[in-house]
Amino acid sequence: MQTKFIFVTGGVVSSLGKGLTAASIALLLEARGYKIGMLKLDPYLNVDPGTMSPFQHGEVYVTDDGAETDLDLGHYHRFTKAKIGKLSNTTSGQIYDEVIKKERRGEYLGKTVQVIPHVTDEIKQRIYRVVKESMQLDVLIIEIGGTTGDIESLPFMEAIRQFRYENPEKCLNIHLTYVPYLKAAGEVKTKPTQHSVQTLRSIGIVPDIILCRCEKALDEEIKQKISLFCSVPESSVFDEPDVDHTIYEVPLMLHAQKLDTKVCELLSLKDKACDLKDWEKMVHKFKNPKHVVTIGIVGKYLQHQDAYKSVFESLMHAAIYHESVLKIVKFESDKIEAHTNLKTLFKGIDGILVPGGFGERGWEGKILAAKYCREHKLPYFGICLGMQVLCTEFARNKAELENANSTEMDPETKIPVISLLSEQKDVLLVGGSMRLGAYPCSIAKHTKAYEAYKNILVYERHRHRYEFNGHYKKPLEDKGLIFSGVLADGSLCEIAEVKDHPWMVGVQFHPEFLSKPVTPHPLFRDFIGACLKQGSKHG
Repeated sequence: MQTKFIFVTGGVVSSLGKGLTAASIALLLEARGYKIGMLKLDPYLNVDPGTMSPFQHGEVYVTDDGAETDLDLGHYHRFTKAKIGKLSNTTSGQIYDEVIKKERRGEYLGKTVQVIPHVTDEIKQRIYRVVKESMQLDVLIIEIGGTTGDIESLPFMEAIRQFRYENPEKCLNIHLTYVPYLKAAGEVKTKPTQHSVQTLRSIGIVPDIILCRCEKALDEEIKQKISLFCSVPESSVFDEPDVDHTIYEVPLMLHAQKLDTKVCELLSLKDKACDLKDWEKMVHKFKNPKHVVTIGIVGKYLQHQDAYKSVFESLMHAAIYHESVLKIVKFESDKIEAHTNLKTLFKGIDGILVPGGFGERGWEGKILAAKYCREHKLPYFGICLGMQVLCTEFARNKAELENANSTEMDPETKIPVISLLSEQKDVLLVGGSMRLGAYPCSIAKHTKAYEAYKNILVYERHRHRYEFNGHYKKPLEDKGLIFSGVLADGSLCEIAEVKDHPWMVGVQFHPEFLSKPVTPHPLFRDFIGACLKQGSKHG
């Protein structure tokens, strides 16, 4: 096995950006021509984040093969070419579930089942499985969730300690810590980093590189101090200060410090030339915009900044493509119903996006927003639930199906324009039971969807239980709704768009999971393009 391994751990506090850092390192190694794999190890006991509230965990990122995963896998996708799938995210829940199943099957031959070696062996097997099934990886980057010292993450820490012991020449440990600046004292403090590294070393893991998250770049004296007290060479102490403009600057900042050169040196990888031209061009466009576009997001999880992470990033990608500054205005959908004048509420908005979601709260507010967009010719993009909003509003107010509704919101509705997928009717378990993963979508020519894709067949990722009820297809088509995308076998409405409207499109799938900063998703790209035209009218 020739694959090398980079383990990324975090200390002091959570939310330091381990996923972003791991993705940035992966991008830099890919830019040198290396084939990279990614793996996130999450310490929580949920089997996956699929049943967690967006307020608890942020968005659930869905892969082509139907895995509901941590949002860090979205970073991996946006920054790299690595194949992301079910094997790319492993949780304590999955590990313990597998260990218990093996015990029930008698695979441990009567032995007492313990954290060491049985749980740690299972964790190591997950790492080896990614390598085996990815074929000829040069480097696998493994991010360990949580914070060093957490009781939940100890089995993972022990597993990677063992893994390095078994593969001493192939492993690199990068420890991300927080170096705070105390404003009152006017000083940068290294003690939290010292304690974090001390905790890591007490577990048996010695960091090869310390990466310091901080507000501003650290001076050499601070790096020398960290080097001395943490027993890491000064040349292996790097800083990762807050970026001025966009997270997409992070790889360039790390490259400027030659972090990727140090990684290659420590892993005995050939120090190839690093081609970052496309990335640098994208960041340059971001920093030098020519236009401004203002998008209203009508949703129900807006208090949590990561609940719609991929949606916000995809809008950003499209804005960069159009050399525009993106301004986002958030509208809590359950509060829209109280507004008597939506024209005043949406003043200055160039377009509205309604993202996915679950449950009745805010449903009627979203429908009011869609009605406003249809009647005032304001660009509208509905994703998953946002597409169902579009269809329900159109049915009620254009097709004269006054009480049209979704059975998710009103199980007794007499006009179920949106209803439960047939395959969902007997489902009892909540987790992992929705329509998940990539499905083929046939695109009709001479539509907004075809203008975007320039293709008659695309694959898009799903995460939903409810669908448009085909019984109402003809009544809505007769009034001007176009079903421009259907599941390849014709059984499911994938894309709906309003005829004679500048750009009012709803999709049942989640296009945000496929967008990248250098290659924005076609639908987001065209939505922002339509919004810029709208903005020029009131600008």
